[in-house]
Amino acid sequence: MARVCESSGKRTRVGGSISRRGLPKKVGGIGLNITGHTKRKFKPNIQKVRVVMPDGSVERLRLSTKVIKTGMINLERNGKKMRFPLVKAVRGTGRTAVEA
Repeated sequence: MARVCESSGKRTRVGGSISRRGLPKKVGGIGLNITGHTKRKFKPNIQKVRVVMPDGSVERLRLSTKVIKTGMINLERNGKKMRFPLVKAVRGTGRTAVEA
């Protein structure tokens, strides 16, 4: 399964890393020289979270830590957009983290 946040859509992005050598001119050197470009990946921090849905059911969602911090989930299910607060479910019981 891909590393994708189900709420925000964050996914692995591709970027580059530039290697340089030398001393900057403003510090007294003759300038920085680029010695290489390498590809790298920027991966979001995805966590599996048990979430209480608005209808009372519990689902396990893959959410980025940024969504978990904000506390609001945006989902699109069956063509409907839903926005609701994040309420974590407690394992083993039918209670939520707010009730516990």
